Parts: sequence; structure tokens; C-alpha cells
Amino acid sequence: MSADLTRKKNNLFIVLSGIFLTNALIAEMIGVKIFSGEGTLGLAPANLNIFGFTMDFNLTAGAVIWPVVFITTDLINEYFGKPGVKRISYLTAALVAYAFVVIFLSMNLPPASWWLDANSVDNEGNYFNINFAFNKIFGQGQRIIIGSLSAFLFGQLVDVFVFQKLRHVTGAKMLWLRATGSTLVSQLVDSFLVLFIAFTGVFSTTQIIAIGITNYIYKFLVAILLTPLIYGGHYLIDRYLGKEHAERISDEASHQSKSFF
Repeated sequence: MSADLTRKKNNLFIVLSGIFLTNALIAEMIGVKIFSGEGTLGLAPANLNIFGFTMDFNLTAGAVIWPVVFITTDLINEYFGKPGVKRISYLTAALVAYAFVVIFLSMNLPPASWWLDANSVDNEGNYFNINFAFNKIFGQGQRIIIGSLSAFLFGQLVDVFVFQKLRHVTGAKMLWLRATGSTLVSQLVDSFLVLFIAFTGVFSTTQIIAIGITNYIYKFLVAILLTPLIYGGHYLIDRYLGKEHAERISDEASHQSKSFF
């Protein structure tokens, strides 16, 4: 491999990793807010009856940008294989854990009295405790954090495994199948694993499954809709690396990704 191609490949990994890491970290930070998917689109609540529970598409705010992580995962998978996905996934999990430690420490810092006084009234004149609000927004239960990181890492391993298995079957063709198929399988695992770790003993098993089904329906639809963007990213990278070099790098990545772990 020439020095110029090596430089381009390294630059590509840095850019994709930066996009991946930034969006994953932001998604974890804003995930505490729950929003109405139907309300965002101006639709009436879905009112789906799942196992006796009335479920709407109430999603975490992190779901808005998590599709970017889907796309980036598939592109890293395509050109850097399992080694690349594992490297950035482990780094991201470590940095997310670090971020939560820093947030926990910041929550326990004693607030300055003038800061409390200067930020105690909202725009409508209502009084509130800004320090309580800060801790309420950024504080997340330990089980939720553990569940989120565990589901993220295991989901990434499932994604790269399914992606590369489909790559071995289809070769360089049918990018849509391995990109969409791997996301659908990995997010099925992710959707339920995080809920069972975080909420077993809090919600009933039936309710956890109902929530998981609602979340997965959303992720399923998003995975389908993202297919054109996967092709767009693939096209740009092929142009950057050169199509012949890109195909060779993709083949090498596939040969390095035969096992699960």
C-alpha cells in the first residue's frame, strides 16, 4: 500500500471515528429527554395495544441522532471490518463511561450561592432550583448506564458479525442487504438488552417487551430509510480512496472479520 493511500485510509478512519464517537456521546447525554415521535410529525398518538399496554412512539432524544451512528458503523464495517468497529466501539464505551464519572463528580460539587440566585427564575417568573434541575437532567441511574453500555458493545459485535457474514455471501454487491440486515439484527438485540438490564424488577417482563417492541419498530423503519445515505457515504469514500483501492481495502476488511469476537 502506497504512503498516499495509507494516509487517506488513516484520515478516513479518523473522520468516521470522530463522527461515530461524537454522535454516540451526545446521544447518551441527551437521552434523558423523552419526546413524542407522533407529536414531532404532527400526528395523533399511535395508541398501539401491545400485550395489554397502550404504547405510543415516545422515544429518547438520543434516537434523533443515533441513526448517524448506524451509518458510521456500517461504513467503518465496510472499510475497516471487525478490528475497526471493535476499536472505535471500545474507545467510545470507555469515553462515555468517563463522561458519566465526570458528570457524577460535577453533580456533587457544592453550588455557589450567587449561581443559584442568578438562575432561580424562568422566563415566566416561576422559581426553581437550578442545582436540582442540573442533577435531575444529568443524573442517570447506574443500571441504565450499565445497561446502555452493555447493549451498545454487544450490539456492535452483533452488527459487525452479521454484516461480514452477509458480505461473505454477497461479495461486494448488495450493500443495502448487509447494511440494513446487520442494523436490524443488532438493534433487535440492543433494544431489549438495555431494557432488561435497566428495568428488570422495576417494570414487568411483559411491559419491558412492549416498550422494546415500540422502540424496535422505530429503529426498523429508520434502518430502511437510511439505505440511500449508506450508498451516498459509500460513493464519497470510493471517490476519495479510488474505487479500485476502496474495493481492495473492503476485501481485506472482510477477510479480517470472520469470527464473532
